[in-house]
Amino acid sequence: MDDPFSFGQITAANALSDVYAMGGKPILAMNILACPIKSMEAEIFRQVIKGGLSKIEEAGALLVGGHSVEDEELKYGLSVTGTVHPDRVLLNSGAKPGDHLILTKPLGTGILATAIKGALAGRETEEQITEIMATLNRLPADAMTKVRDQGHTVHACTDVTGFGLLGHLHEMTVASGVSANIYRDQLPIIPGCLDFIDMGIIPEGAYTNHKFYSKWLTSDKSSGDTLEMLLVDPQTSGGLLIAAPAEATLAILQAIKDSGYPLACHDIGEIVEGKDNMVALL
Repeated sequence: MDDPFSFGQITAANALSDVYAMGGKPILAMNILACPIKSMEAEIFRQVIKGGLSKIEEAGALLVGGHSVEDEELKYGLSVTGTVHPDRVLLNSGAKPGDHLILTKPLGTGILATAIKGALAGRETEEQITEIMATLNRLPADAMTKVRDQGHTVHACTDVTGFGLLGHLHEMTVASGVSANIYRDQLPIIPGCLDFIDMGIIPEGAYTNHKFYSKWLTSDKSSGDTLEMLLVDPQTSGGLLIAAPAEATLAILQAIKDSGYPLACHDIGEIVEGKDNMVALL
């Protein structure tokens, strides 16, 4: 990400997601910034902080300080504190057979970022994935809270980041003692992403994820399935992955739609019986 303000926004959105994924509300944030002061202008650092602050404020949280250090490479991160009632904490370990799976952001940011770095995708693609990565998971999290307040149950939640959809779903199945089905026709995918996969424009992290997690993946197609690489694409500031009964899933999706949430958000599969923790792509 070349624009420092957008860089800060994406970093903050990514950090805030961990609180949303546990059913919480962000309250406080602290910055840490590594500054290559010998090679970058101070205004770049200011813009990074401003970008992060814009998302902290959008989340309704407060920036209460932080630390900056000199380093050879620009680095930015946040420590976020949130609150949630002990009886309302969401973990990745409660998914049950029969639950549907909601994904709240489209997949493919890692692949498209790689295409941008290779000068194979233009400004329009960069703007598109910047918007996706900088979008808070606040509205989907608020929708979950609203539906739970109405008496519906949400069994599990996590956010999809560096291990890709497959990696984070596998962690959910292991923690919950179940398996899962993903329906290929229901996956939200950023336009153009699959074409780049077919061209071999795939980040190294996706290969690493595939090498580790593919043993738990089965597909209804032969080897070389393009969607397999999409499932392991490392996402920066990806969506929430929510496991809930069918009725709650419909209510959550409707609440997200009613909120004006701007991104694709789909019911992508279901939790099934299976102690082997397999994920089937169907």
